[in-house]
Amino acid sequence: MTPLLTPSRARFGVAVFGLSALLVFLVAGCSDTAPDAGSPPASNPTSASSTGGTPSAPGSTAPIPTASTPSLTPLPTPSKPWPTPSVKGEPASDAPLSQRIRFAISKQAQVTAGRAATTTVNCPGIDKAETAGKHTLACTVTYAGKAYKGTLTVDAKQYSASYKFTSDEVAIVKAKVVDAVLRTVAGAAKVTCTMDDIAVVKPAGPGIACDVTTTDNAVQPYKAQVSGNGQVLVAKA
Repeated sequence: MTPLLTPSRARFGVAVFGLSALLVFLVAGCSDTAPDAGSPPASNPTSASSTGGTPSAPGSTAPIPTASTPSLTPLPTPSKPWPTPSVKGEPASDAPLSQRIRFAISKQAQVTAGRAATTTVNCPGIDKAETAGKHTLACTVTYAGKAYKGTLTVDAKQYSASYKFTSDEVAIVKAKVVDAVLRTVAGAAKVTCTMDDIAVVKPAGPGIACDVTTTDNAVQPYKAQVSGNGQVLVAKA
């Protein structure tokens, strides 16, 4: 037999049910609420932390090894003196004085330069040099296409004559200068001189600049001075 609910009991049962429903709704609401837009998301473990390693710094690079400088092979030091060029075409002893003088000047120019080459000597008025008296003539010497000036003085007598040629310039070949540098600098691997293959220089001038590369790949400056008779003296600049 179902008990008869009184009005007071009925109201109490409804109130309890309503409270229970409200609690269930609040609990369900707490579990389903989306995270606030301003809060940061939970961070995931990185690959470094999961493996126990340390992440590399961004932009870091490994050091690049420095290449070693190779050593060079030294050039051979000349073992013999620079050869004196053989100049042909010497006139006979009884040839005209002007012809003998021109050959003497030409020969000296080639010996000084260090190599036999086509050489011409032009001294206007030299054909009259046999006339007794003193003669001073301006000359142009052209050695292998390179010309320079000089002065010829002739002292002619009745049966003899003496002469002298002077110039403040001489011709020289580059190979002779490089040869002199190699004789002076031990262990040179390369010689570079600022001159043409054939040059006209002043013995009293600044000299010829030459750079010597050593076997250690170091460059050292030198200066080559050419004397009036073709001797080449080399000193460190």
